[in-house]
Order: sequence, then C-alpha cells, then structure tokens
Amino acid sequence: MTLLRLCVAALLTCLAALTAPAASAQTFEELVAKLPDGKFPERAAVVTQLGVLGDPRAVPVLEVLLEGNLHVLKANDRVVEVREVADDDVAYDALTGEEYGIVPRRGSTKIRVNNGLRRDIRAAIGTLTLRAPDPALRLAAAEAAFRAPNVDQLELLRAARNEESDEGVAEALDFAIAATVLEGDLPEAEQVAAIEVLREMGNQEALGVLTPLLQATNPTLAAAAADAVRAIEDNQRLWNMAQNVWFGLSLGSVLLLAAIGLAITFGVMGVINMAHGELVMIGAYTTFFVQEIIRSSFPGLFDWSLLIAAPLAFVIAGGVGVAIERGCVRFLYGRPLETLLATWGISLILQQTVRSIFGPNNREVGNPSWMSGAFEVGQMTITYNRLWILLFALAVFAILLFVLKKTPIGLQMRAVTQNRAMAANMGIRTGWVDAMTFGLGAGIAGLAGVALSQIDNVSPNLGQSYIVDSFMVVVFGGAGNIWGTLAGAFSLGIANKFLEPYAGAVLAKILVLVFIILFIQKRPRGLFAVKGRAVEN
Repeated sequence: MTLLRLCVAALLTCLAALTAPAASAQTFEELVAKLPDGKFPERAAVVTQLGVLGDPRAVPVLEVLLEGNLHVLKANDRVVEVREVADDDVAYDALTGEEYGIVPRRGSTKIRVNNGLRRDIRAAIGTLTLRAPDPALRLAAAEAAFRAPNVDQLELLRAARNEESDEGVAEALDFAIAATVLEGDLPEAEQVAAIEVLREMGNQEALGVLTPLLQATNPTLAAAAADAVRAIEDNQRLWNMAQNVWFGLSLGSVLLLAAIGLAITFGVMGVINMAHGELVMIGAYTTFFVQEIIRSSFPGLFDWSLLIAAPLAFVIAGGVGVAIERGCVRFLYGRPLETLLATWGISLILQQTVRSIFGPNNREVGNPSWMSGAFEVGQMTITYNRLWILLFALAVFAILLFVLKKTPIGLQMRAVTQNRAMAANMGIRTGWVDAMTFGLGAGIAGLAGVALSQIDNVSPNLGQSYIVDSFMVVVFGGAGNIWGTLAGAFSLGIANKFLEPYAGAVLAKILVLVFIILFIQKRPRGLFAVKGRAVEN
C-alpha cells in the first residue's frame, strides 16, 4: 500500500511539473485583464510578462497606461482607454477599440502608475519594438532595454540580436545584453565578458552600469570592473579634450567673423570703430527681415534664406560703413580719441534706430533644415549650425585673402597700410581706399551677423556682446594682419573653452584679458606685426 501511495504521489508530481508551464502561461488578453489587480509590484510583474510575451498589440495598451489614461469600468470590469471627447469622457475597449460610450462620473477606476512602474513600462515597450521594421524603432528599443535591464528579457534580447542586420542596432543590442547579464545572477565568465563589452562602449552610461560593480563581493568581477572604469575614464578625458577643442574652434570661428572686418579697418586706417558691433547687428536684422518676407510670401524658399540674406547683409552693412566713413570718420583721422567717441555715438544711434523699427525684444531667426540637428563623432556631439559657421568663416577668410592679394583694390589697401604718404605720391586715392576699406570691413561684419543669427538672440544689443572680444583678437593677432586675426581668434577661442570648466565663463574671459595685457607688454605689435616703412619709422 505504501508503495502504491508513493507511485501515485510520484505520478502526480510529474503531471504537475508537466502541466505547470501550461498553467502559468497566460494569453495577452489575460495579462491585460490583470493590470488593475494588486499593487505596483504586481502590476510591474504583469507589464514585464507583456514585454516577454512579444505580442505587438501590447504596445498601444502600455502606451495608454504610461499616459495615465487606462481605466477599468466598474460596471463590467473591462479595461478601457478613456479619451476626452467634447468635454465628455468616452471609453474604448483596450483590446478591440470598441466604443463603450460616455463614462459616468465615478464609473471607472484609473489604473495608477508610479515612477518605478513607468520605467518598467518603457522597458517593456522597448522590448516589444525590438523586431519593428524601422531600424530607428529597433535602436530606440535596444537603448531602452539598456537603460532598464531586466533578466526576464535576456533571451528575447539575444534572439533579436541573432536576427539583427543593422550594424548600429546590433551594437546597441550587445550593450543592452551586457547590462542585462550584469543585472542577474549569471555565471562569472558571462559577467566578465559583459564588463568587457561595456568597456568598449566607453561612455558615461557604461560607467554608470560598471561603477556599482566596484563593490561586488566577487573579487574577479570587482577587479574587471575597476580596470574597465579606469579605461573608460581615461578615454573620456581624451574625448573631453577633443570636445573642448571643437568648442574652441566653434567660438573662434565666431570671433574670426566678428573681428576680421575690424582688423582691416583698424589696420589700414588706424580707426577704432566702436560701431563695429552694430554693423554685425545690421547683418543679423537683415537675415531676420529676409526670413520674414520668405515666411509670409515664399515659404518654399526658407532653406535658401541664408544664401539670400548673406549678400544683402554684406551690401547693406557695407553701405552703412561707407556712409559712416564719408560722413564722419574721414574728418577725424589722426585724432583717435575723437574717432572713438564719434563711432560710439554712431553705435547708440544705430541701436536706437533698430529699436524704433523692429522693437526692443529678441527676434526669431530660424535654422534652415541643412543647419539643424547634430551628429556624433566618437563621444563628441557636433551641431550642424556650428560646423557650417566654421566653414563659412574659413570661406570668408579665404575670399578676403584672395581680394587682398590678387585684386587691384587689395594691392592699394596693402600699399596704404604700409606707407600712406608714399601710396598717395604714387597716385593712389587714399581717401577712396579708406572708404572702400571701411565698407569692406563693415560688409564682413554684416556677414558675421548672418552667422550669429543662427546661434544667438537677434536683438539691438547683439553687437555689444562681441565688440570687446573682437578688439582683443585684433590686438593679440596684430593690427591689420588677417593671418594674425585668424590665429588670435582660434587661440583665444580654444583658451576660453579650456579655462571655462575650471574658472567659469566670466573669470575665463578675465584671465584671457590679463594674458593679452601681459603679452602686449612683451610684443606690442601682436603675434604678427605689420611690416612697412611707416610702421618702422
């Protein structure tokens, strides 16, 4: 009898073992029906099961739950989505989309979520989109699985990785699998391999996953994590330096555009033009005006707005520059203090004129599509607008260099710079050269305004932000030498960006100013002094 009982018990145990998976396996409909039950941990378990189930119908249900619009009707316990329609709450079946009509007051109970559950929902949605046709959706799913690793989803991630053909998505899945392996109690060899994968990832997110492992009780894992963390930190220091260099080049390109026109004016004419910043402002407002016309009358040409605005800004700012030189500056040559005060007064007049026409508030200047967005280079982020401004600044510099070296007006400008009296005796109309030089410098300032409108607020005070920096660049590089302006702009830009993390933006500028003052004590003519008889005598 005892033997019979043992045999029956063994048989029942085997049957229970065989039927347990079938009993525990639940359909999509059953899991959705269980969402209102229990507390947050129980709902999180149901959400995880929905993710593991792999049914794409779960995605819209989970999205509605994440938005807080999933309810359960008190009348029939159906799980529904509640939408607001014409001031009424209307219920739609979460599974079929069938409309149940207006929900009476207190006729439903909202399925509540907290921050932890929201994280689980996002992870489940990400897991469910691992096999989406769009690679961007699969990439987002892999990244979501990395941010919220769940050991229950490990096999699903591995299956998706085996089927993945896109290289970027496959790499993201490798990182997600590594983070998930480290989340669970898996063999040591797998965890060490996962640490190496995250070491190759090498960014701040990988560091966030590996740092807790430094306190692991397993000495092998702790040592592997420590090596990986050191390698990632060293790698990040290099990328941070590269990022600072890029930021410095970006700032340097802005300084170059703002200062190069000033360098020409100051170098040829010896005029300290305090209205130079307002000429930059005129270029920015020209861009705004052009975009307003395009928005209202020719919206299809918006991507061409900067290409249209650039020559107009050059002509308008250049014309204002010629008017300033002919109407005021030419009467004050050889009197630097009076010139400084006069151009400062002109700058106030220009600012007030712009305020009267466009108002005192900031104006919106949009980015064309080809200047919007960013891309990654390693762990550096490079925005397209900054990249195009750098290329634009170098293009302006190259064109200006060509004008100065290969054209008659350039030859005359260089002659006047080196020896004004002798140039006049050789028949060069120095007054006309002065006007054209002032106009050229002002036109380049207008081009600087076009570029700055893409990265700064367009307001009447725009030019004031760059006038001091422009003078520092000109003095540091060597007045009248455009190569010195190029070197000075990028040198000061990079120096600023390396100092800012340690000293702050304001103190960094002060330190750069102190450096320039000390430098000028040793080299009064700047990095690249202008050569000529008038200079040396």
